[in-house]
Amino acid sequence: MSMPLTSYFTADAVRALPDDGKRYETVHGELLMTPAPGGQHQPLLGDLYLVLGNYLAANGIRGLLFSPADISFGDDTLVQPDLFVADCAAFYRSGNWSDVRTLHLVVEIISRSSVKADRTTKRRLYQEQRIPAYWVVDIDQRQVEVWTPDAFFPVIEREQLTWRHPALDTSCMVDLVRLFGQH
Repeated sequence: MSMPLTSYFTADAVRALPDDGKRYETVHGELLMTPAPGGQHQPLLGDLYLVLGNYLAANGIRGLLFSPADISFGDDTLVQPDLFVADCAAFYRSGNWSDVRTLHLVVEIISRSSVKADRTTKRRLYQEQRIPAYWVVDIDQRQVEVWTPDAFFPVIEREQLTWRHPALDTSCMVDLVRLFGQH
């Protein structure tokens, strides 16, 4: 659940918060807190990781990561996407999250505690940052909202997702009927 506070949080302030099992993020100084995910979140995340990972590995691409991760777009912004594909060459050399600058795909699996942050606050941030594809996965509705930088409304997918890494000619197909049928 998003927690509107009167305090202004920097990325460094969020990094200094205690490790209490909750996920803390800040977007333009607003603190976002969500408890550890439960239910079908982790199994579905694992299945998506396998589909995307197999696609990327078959094409010799690295860069599929998941949280915890400290992705920062400025002093007052630090997010931890559930799953993301990024240009990670510098990160793999340094081990510093600050070297992850180019994200190609961001995936958030919503829960009751994250729905406002994922659908509104973080979606706006990812659009501002021109992330080419942002997927909001809704297990209960068995659908994925696909957002692009200039979209006013998402494309709703219930049967199949198609995504292509910018360095590749082939696309990844995610069978949503099968994916949601397992959960």
